[in-house]
Amino acid sequence: MKILSVVGARPNFMKIAPIMRAIQAASPETQQTLVHTGQHFDEKMSDVFFRELELPKPDEHLGVSGGSHAVQTARIMLEFEPILEKHRPDWLVVVGDVNSTVACSLVASKIGIPIAHVEAGLRSRDNTMPEEINRKITDAISDLLLTPSPDGDANLIAEGVDRDRIVCVGNVMIDSLIRALPKIEASKILSELELTAGNYVLATLHRPSNVDDPQMLAQLIKALNQISASLPIVFPVHPRTRARLEAENIELADGIKMVDPLGYFDFMALMRSAKVVMTDSGGVQEETTYLGVTCLTVRPNTERPITIDEGTNRLVQPGTETLLEAWKEVEANPPQRRCPELWDGKAAERIAARLLQTSSDTP
Repeated sequence: MKILSVVGARPNFMKIAPIMRAIQAASPETQQTLVHTGQHFDEKMSDVFFRELELPKPDEHLGVSGGSHAVQTARIMLEFEPILEKHRPDWLVVVGDVNSTVACSLVASKIGIPIAHVEAGLRSRDNTMPEEINRKITDAISDLLLTPSPDGDANLIAEGVDRDRIVCVGNVMIDSLIRALPKIEASKILSELELTAGNYVLATLHRPSNVDDPQMLAQLIKALNQISASLPIVFPVHPRTRARLEAENIELADGIKMVDPLGYFDFMALMRSAKVVMTDSGGVQEETTYLGVTCLTVRPNTERPITIDEGTNRLVQPGTETLLEAWKEVEANPPQRRCPELWDGKAAERIAARLLQTSSDTP
């Protein structure tokens, strides 16, 4: 049997790593191929994660980065088609909702390669998000839909997907987190940044709706500046966010520690010991839910409602006053941890078992 897996951006790495290990453990004779599209291409955004997550060196690297969504998607499709024709796997495994996911799925669909989509069924119901379009298209053409939670199943069934194509496997990103906990605990990042556990805020901002609009970015930084007067804020800055801050001459208060993008162990160590995490990321909502850390998601919606219903996540409408109000509310009444079902570190085993029970036949 041959399985080809695709990664392109950092969230993909955390999901593919445990799946490849689980397949190897369950079926050492299975031929696995890893393709990196290059969507995240610099050392801090890609290579360090390969090392820390113990991902094998990619068998194929497409070298595609930059450009608009359309340009990037098109270039990945052009580069990926001969790779897929060369390997002709029994399964193409794609994860998440980045451009690499939808581009490679489209190519596979057109030449008849069965597609397994990990993290299927998530919906924000906001078509202004490029990721929402990617999710919908990938789910529509995938043969096997591997969902992280029951809401994913419900979304797909409501869209008319055959129940036989849907398998709720749990959250594979939590597999990576659980496996890495000893190394996360050994991280020295708190002492390096002179931080005390439970006495700082971790912030990340990268979503175009928050950082590409100069007025909105200024509003969010204004709120962070005010919060940093009471607690220090660690701000690992995404390259696009740093560029916008510099272009707009937006100043950060002394209480905000701007740092370059961090490796997985250091970033998770900061998250694990933060009093509150403020983010517009998708995966961070899940990781904080598992860790029991209060999370304020600065977005009008989320494709991961289970992190609100059962976790520690709270949505915040982007803006200065709304973020400050939410900060005061969670300071007074922090949410309690409840871990969703199947977020147990064994999602990859369930995925591997489902992939290996068939060969080239679609489910």
